[in-house]
Amino acid sequence: MTLSPTLELAMDLIRRRSVTPEDAGCQELMMSRLAPLGFRGEHLRFEDTDNLWARRGSEGPVLAFAGHTDVVPTGPEKNWSHAPFEPVIQEGYLYGRGAADMKGSLAAFVTACERFVARYPNHRGSIAYLITSDEEGPAQHGTVKVVETLEARGEKMDWCLIGEPSSTHQVGDVIKNGRRGSLHGYLTVHGIQGHVAYPHLAENPVHKAAPMLDELARTVWDEGNEFFPPTTFQITRVEAGTGSNIVPGELLVHFNFRYCTENTADTLKEKVLAILDRHDLRYDIQWHLSGEPFLTARGALVNAAVESIRTITGRDAELSTSGGTSDGRFIAPTGAQVLELGPVNATIHKVDECVKAEDLDILSDVYEEILVRLLAP
Repeated sequence: MTLSPTLELAMDLIRRRSVTPEDAGCQELMMSRLAPLGFRGEHLRFEDTDNLWARRGSEGPVLAFAGHTDVVPTGPEKNWSHAPFEPVIQEGYLYGRGAADMKGSLAAFVTACERFVARYPNHRGSIAYLITSDEEGPAQHGTVKVVETLEARGEKMDWCLIGEPSSTHQVGDVIKNGRRGSLHGYLTVHGIQGHVAYPHLAENPVHKAAPMLDELARTVWDEGNEFFPPTTFQITRVEAGTGSNIVPGELLVHFNFRYCTENTADTLKEKVLAILDRHDLRYDIQWHLSGEPFLTARGALVNAAVESIRTITGRDAELSTSGGTSDGRFIAPTGAQVLELGPVNATIHKVDECVKAEDLDILSDVYEEILVRLLAP
């Protein structure tokens, strides 16, 4: 079977066991393809994370391809139909951990650039790559650190195309032009531990907190807007108690907001604290902001992506802000226009992760067309 350059590269990347935060040589492999095109690569390692910033050209505008080489753990490999790091193509699908999220996109990035540079060696502006090995994990030493480095030296991206698997049914049917914010809360409600037979000598924090939790779960935080769905609240962990005859002394509750631009992290915190205080609880709470919401309105990048998808596939892409967070949350605050465009996301993080093989070639063609529309002389 003759494989396209995109599929060959995707399979080479999948063979590298790059479970977060390991890169396992993926960035070196990508750079071996980019260097002959005139890209200057910069290896940026922070703590346990390998990052690559590669750039061709020194002038603006800058179109950056962003993505990650790390993948999530496979779970028991015996549950896979094929060994997760031994890619195979079967019945038109490429199987392997990272096929969809997102080594297929990385391969399509590279082959699109190879063809574009061959056609337009003197293209306008610059092409760049921002690649990390810590997107699926804590995301503390990856893209966020590279962006800080670039900002400190005044190096800007104008447009950023992230290869996250954005498509729903067919490649290119959905483009993510924004993401909701993510705010975590870690709440401890204090009571008084005691014997269940003597409840008057104890104070049960579960009983005290139950009405508060019910109110939090029933609260409508906003109605969303034309770009974002309404803000959601979900309890992710509840823990209390040390034994069957012991009134617990404290209750731990973890929760998460996925919020739109109708709220901010500060307004959500204020609303939660007001509910807690209204229920007369003794508590401590800590917060962790994973990222603020962002939105890329119609403009040069959105138009180029929509028109490129229509040219290559005949499809009219839907603009969406649904789903979880991505590294776009670190890039958008710099002022760059940010989009996520990648393969179908039906099997990401699952056993037998796969992507339709022909979709990666289609994706490569779409990326090349975007390059042409934005940087062709």
